Amino acid sequence: MAHHNGPRKKTRYKFKKDLRKRGIMPVTSVIQHFEIGQKVHVVCEPSIQKGMPHRRFHGKTGTVLGQRGRAWVLSINDGNMEKVIIARPQHLKAQR
Repeated sequence: MAHHNGPRKKTRYKFKKDLRKRGIMPVTSVIQHFEIGQKVHVVCEPSIQKGMPHRRFHGKTGTVLGQRGRAWVLSINDGNMEKVIIARPQHLKAQR
């Protein structure tokens, strides 16, 4: 068989939602606003594929660099490299 390498490869358990958290998300997750320099956690929301960052960044913490349309530009350390990712607010949570 052919070798399939999609962006959601090996995410069967990583992107699985809890039983009681299934269904429609609250609107407040869509209209979140972050300040530049604020720390945010990247937690991919599996029910919304648009604006989802790569599975490699799931569970990482980054710094907000700015906004690009409806999405937010983040800086994340991946090993020794600093990477810039673009993610929609549904996939982000403010650090407390």
